[in-house]
Amino acid sequence: MIDDSRPVYLRLRDIIAAAILDGKFGDGDMLPSVRAFAAQQGANPLTVAKAYQSFQDDGLVQVKRGVGMFVAPGASRRLRAMERDRFFGAVWPPVAEQMRRIGITMDELEDKTRI
Repeated sequence: MIDDSRPVYLRLRDIIAAAILDGKFGDGDMLPSVRAFAAQQGANPLTVAKAYQSFQDDGLVQVKRGVGMFVAPGASRRLRAMERDRFFGAVWPPVAEQMRRIGITMDELEDKTRI
């Protein structure tokens, strides 16, 4: 789920991260160009460049000058670990507290979310 209260470049980063985690872009795959992704998302290319730069800073993408940006080897594994840490550190605590507050048990949660 994308959080609209976050800065646009972080929301764009979330979209790219979700695509990597969902397997739409695998390790070594080329990402859309800044201009193409900006047009697709209706975003400013400079904002997209900032989102891509954050992935580069984290070592999740590699730039091949004149060619494009590619998902770095091992990026999906590292990104999954980063997202798990974020989930357990920031997302889960308020959910667990709300569950406790309204009396939802883990068994009930498991029953309701079984696919």
